[in-house]
Amino acid sequence: MEPVLIVLIVLVVVAFIALIKTIQVIPQASAAIVERFGRYTRTLSAGLNIVVPFIDTIRNRIDLREQVVPFPPQPVITSDNLVVNIDTVIYYQVTDPRAATYEVASYIQAIEQLTVTTLRNIIGSMDLESTLTSREVINAGLRGVLDEATGRWGIRVNRVELKAIEPPTSIQDSMEKQMRADRDKRAAILTAEGARQAQILRAEGEKQAAVLQAEGEAQAAVLKADGEAAAIRTVFEAIHEGDADQKLLAYQYLQTLPELAKGDANKLWIIPSEVGDALKGLGGAFQGVTGGGNGAAPAAPAAPPAARVPVDPAAGPRPVDTENKTARPRVEPTRQYPKIDE
Repeated sequence: MEPVLIVLIVLVVVAFIALIKTIQVIPQASAAIVERFGRYTRTLSAGLNIVVPFIDTIRNRIDLREQVVPFPPQPVITSDNLVVNIDTVIYYQVTDPRAATYEVASYIQAIEQLTVTTLRNIIGSMDLESTLTSREVINAGLRGVLDEATGRWGIRVNRVELKAIEPPTSIQDSMEKQMRADRDKRAAILTAEGARQAQILRAEGEKQAAVLQAEGEAQAAVLKADGEAAAIRTVFEAIHEGDADQKLLAYQYLQTLPELAKGDANKLWIIPSEVGDALKGLGGAFQGVTGGGNGAAPAAPAAPPAARVPVDPAAGPRPVDTENKTARPRVEPTRQYPKIDE
C-alpha cells in the first residue's frame, strides 16, 4: 500500500504543477511571448490564457506602457571644437512584443547607442551658440532618426528631450561675463532713457507752469486795471454828481498831506506849491463862517470883474479867489530845491 500511496501523491503534485503551468494570467498593458520547443508560437494578451504545460514556455514578459529612460551625459564635440556634455531622455513604447524580443538583443542598449551616435552627428554640424538655442531642432532630428531605426524593432519613440547641455567651465565663465555685461548695458540704457524722459517731462511741466502763470498774471493785471478804472469812474461820477465846491476839495487836499511824510526812509519831502492856495481857500471859508455872526465887519466893496483869461487844460485847475469867487490866472511859484553839496 505504501508504494501506491507514494505514486498517488506524486501524481497529485504533478497534476497541480501542470494546472499551474496551464493557466497563465497576464496583467493589463502587458504581453507574453510563448515558445513551443524553443520556437515562437504566439503572443499572450492581457487576461486568462491557457497553454500546454511542459511543452509551451513563457519566453519573455513585456510591458506595453510608455517607458522613460534617461541616458548618462555624453561628451559631444561642436563644429567650433568645443566639448559639451549632453543628457538625453527617451520616451518610447513597445508596439510589437515579438519584434522587440527577436529582432534585437537589448532594445534599451540599442536605443542608447543609436541616440549617442545620432546626437554626435547633429551637434557636430552646429556651433556652441546654435546648440544652446536650438533644442527643438535637435529633438526633432533625434526623434526622426530613432523612430525610423526602431520601427523594425517593434518600438515607437514618442519624444526625445535634451535634459541638460553643459559647456566647459571656461566657456561658462565667459558666457556669464558676457551676459552680465549685456545686462549692465541694458540697465545703463534704461537708466539713461528714464533720466531723459524725466527731464523732458520736467521741462514740459515747467513750460506749462510758466505759461499758466503768465496767463494768470495777465488776467490779474487786466482785472486789476478794470477795477481801478471802475473805481476812478465811480469817484469821478460821485464828485460831479455831488457838485463839490472848492472848500471841500481844499480840505481833502490837506488830509492827504500827512501821507507824504509817512515812512522811515523819507529824509526829505517837498510840499507842493498848491498848499498855499489850499490854505488860503480854507482860511477864506473859515472867515466866511465867522463873519456871518453879530458884530462882523462890513464886507468890502465888490471888486471889478477880472478879465477872462484863457484856460490851458494841461495846466490843471486854476486857483479861485474865495472872496470875490472869481478865477485868477494860475501863477507858478518859484520852486526852491535843496542845495546839494558837491
